[in-house]
Amino acid sequence: MYSDAELTDILSIRLSKKRFTHSMNVADMAKKLAEAHGYKDPNEAYTAGLVHDCCKELPQAEQLAMVKKSRRNVCEAELKTPALYHAVAGAYYAETVFGFTSEDFLNSIRYHTTGRAAMSELEEIVYMADLVSVERSFKDVEKFRKLAFADIKKSILEAVKHSISEVMEKGSLIPTQTLEAYNYYTEICKKTEE
Repeated sequence: MYSDAELTDILSIRLSKKRFTHSMNVADMAKKLAEAHGYKDPNEAYTAGLVHDCCKELPQAEQLAMVKKSRRNVCEAELKTPALYHAVAGAYYAETVFGFTSEDFLNSIRYHTTGRAAMSELEEIVYMADLVSVERSFKDVEKFRKLAFADIKKSILEAVKHSISEVMEKGSLIPTQTLEAYNYYTEICKKTEE
């Protein structure tokens, strides 16, 4: 297993300056969110954030080869959307090269883009940290940041809605697990409002 310092060195070589900066920012945000929500191991959240995009800049063919070797479920929409390969490839790489064995940790990388129903605390933290990391500047990002610290479940529902509308605007396919995440977090949020 690699230390955070070793992973940082590897990623600084493996990723472009912009992607490396993003990864460091996601790691920092994941740790802050973990601390804010009382997650048992903020350092694990930091490491997951650090590694989440480890395969993002590999050639698509290389990413797809890892997706196909992976033992993780991949829906048809993901296989038809090359921009989503990196998350599955990243989980595969984190397991087979970096030596991570925790399913929770690996799932936090695998689902950081699509989300899914009933994400674990760590998955929720990495999903939101990726969306609201400090360099992000899309419209309403500040609203998402505040909500992520105040109510992570609500923030995920809003993030999934945002993601679905962006995908629809582009005319792209929506992964099954993203739709399932929308349904799941809609129900969870309705129950807490009752």
